[in-house]
Amino acid sequence: MGSQVSKQVERRKAIHTEKKILSDLRNSGEDYPGSDYHPSDRKNWMSELTPEKVEIRKIVWPGTHDSATNKIGIPCITRPFAQCQSLSIYQQLVMGTRLVDIRVQEDRRVCHGVLLTYSIDVVIKDVKKFLSETQSEIIILEVRTEFGHEDPPEFDNYLEEQLGDYLIPQDDKVFEKTIAEVLPKRVICVWKPSKTPQPKAGSPLWSAGQLRDNWINTDLPSTKFESNMKHLSEQQPVTSRKYFYRVENTVTPVADNPVLCVKPVTRRIHGYARLFISQCFAKGCADRLQVFSTDFIDKDFVDACVGLTRARVEARA
Repeated sequence: MGSQVSKQVERRKAIHTEKKILSDLRNSGEDYPGSDYHPSDRKNWMSELTPEKVEIRKIVWPGTHDSATNKIGIPCITRPFAQCQSLSIYQQLVMGTRLVDIRVQEDRRVCHGVLLTYSIDVVIKDVKKFLSETQSEIIILEVRTEFGHEDPPEFDNYLEEQLGDYLIPQDDKVFEKTIAEVLPKRVICVWKPSKTPQPKAGSPLWSAGQLRDNWINTDLPSTKFESNMKHLSEQQPVTSRKYFYRVENTVTPVADNPVLCVKPVTRRIHGYARLFISQCFAKGCADRLQVFSTDFIDKDFVDACVGLTRARVEARA
């Protein structure tokens, strides 16, 4: 018992120390090319940047982690342990999110670990509603079979039937194209099954290797911040890459810590998105940043990504 108490005391000290590291680092500034830009219409921010000028590879995609968890589990009982977003998929897209991360189980219900929520049909309906209300917004829809679950039967066919002509086929040349050149197709759908075959080049769906990341499971904010920076610096610049690379500005509850609810834990790093981008410039790897995701997305996170995208379009970054 005594050793467990001692362990928790040390754990709290480590968290306090790591939060202070990021707080102190913020004194170095959070400015970067485009950091002062705020789109007048987040729902149509890609259109505002002029689709003829915006290359797919130069977009900094504001993303959400475990995107369809706004109604997961039982309110006030199990939901706080798995909820990573408070907005629906449609609301996230309207706010400016352009990558959503969806986890499914064998019956096509969205899940996070063992907790369940609505059917994938709800997600698709929200995506289609958003697409019907906009003209030039491109979305990356990532759907994966959750760890420990079986693939939904015939799920690739389901995605192709539901999204149809919206789908941008898997093709390395897409990265070099502008938004205008891929329109009227609007969705890059990445399907990551656990056992069934991956989509192949030329398929309407994209394979797991086309959207990569280096996830680490930690609740320590500075540790995650530095890990993100290290792995990002090891990537090729976006102008020479033929896959999307994601950085997740999140930390995760861990089993040996008394704080197991998502929101108070992820808040430890949530406010440091602009600091991360500015540090990318300071460390010479800003040209590698591409997909940037978060829990509980807000307008400032979207603006941080859109501002850098605009700076790239204008050749200022």
